[in-house]
Amino acid sequence: MTRRLGVLGGTFDPVHYGHLDAAAAAQATLGLHEVLFMPSHDPPHRPADPHATAFHRFALLSLAIDGLAGYRVSDLELGRPGPTYTADTLRELHASGWSASQIFFILGADAFAEIASWREYPAVLDAAHFAVVARPGVSLGTALARAPELGARARDIRDDPVKSPGTGVYLVQAETRDVSSTVIRGRLAAKRSITDLVPPAVARHIEAHHLYGADNDLHGDDH
Repeated sequence: MTRRLGVLGGTFDPVHYGHLDAAAAAQATLGLHEVLFMPSHDPPHRPADPHATAFHRFALLSLAIDGLAGYRVSDLELGRPGPTYTADTLRELHASGWSASQIFFILGADAFAEIASWREYPAVLDAAHFAVVARPGVSLGTALARAPELGARARDIRDDPVKSPGTGVYLVQAETRDVSSTVIRGRLAAKRSITDLVPPAVARHIEAHHLYGADNDLHGDDH
């Protein structure tokens, strides 16, 4: 069987259970052999710089996936200067030996709804398959409705992506936890616990390094 690579990009500021749920759903549904978590250096769609440094965001991801089979953190985008564009990342993966039909770019339905604003759209859709994972509050139908021309690219998850011609959009139905990095940062700023939103090792690292305004009482009651 031809190897299949999942790529989950983002700021991960910080990583949380929603990211892990999306990766697990795509991995199980599409038979991915490996999932690369790829923190971005300078996300073009974000108005402000990440709150945590690249070092800490990479470290938090490494802690979050420790012991999870088939998951790996990549610094590919962190080492590239300037704005981080998915099209450039996919070209680098092609240059390293991965074909477009082997790569599955994982993103939530909320992010996919904005794909028409991405750099090199629609050509970027030919550089990989796109695995669109349902997100709380944003249905897969809503995501496709924002860019109706993508309906023709939708593929049945039962089809063999490597044998099918070209690349496609795979809709992954899944229950992902309703959590965001914004909510986490807000809780920390309010000195509230985040233990239900991130893996324990992630919470400990945030606490130890006082990230996002965290103090030493993250593991207390959430008042």
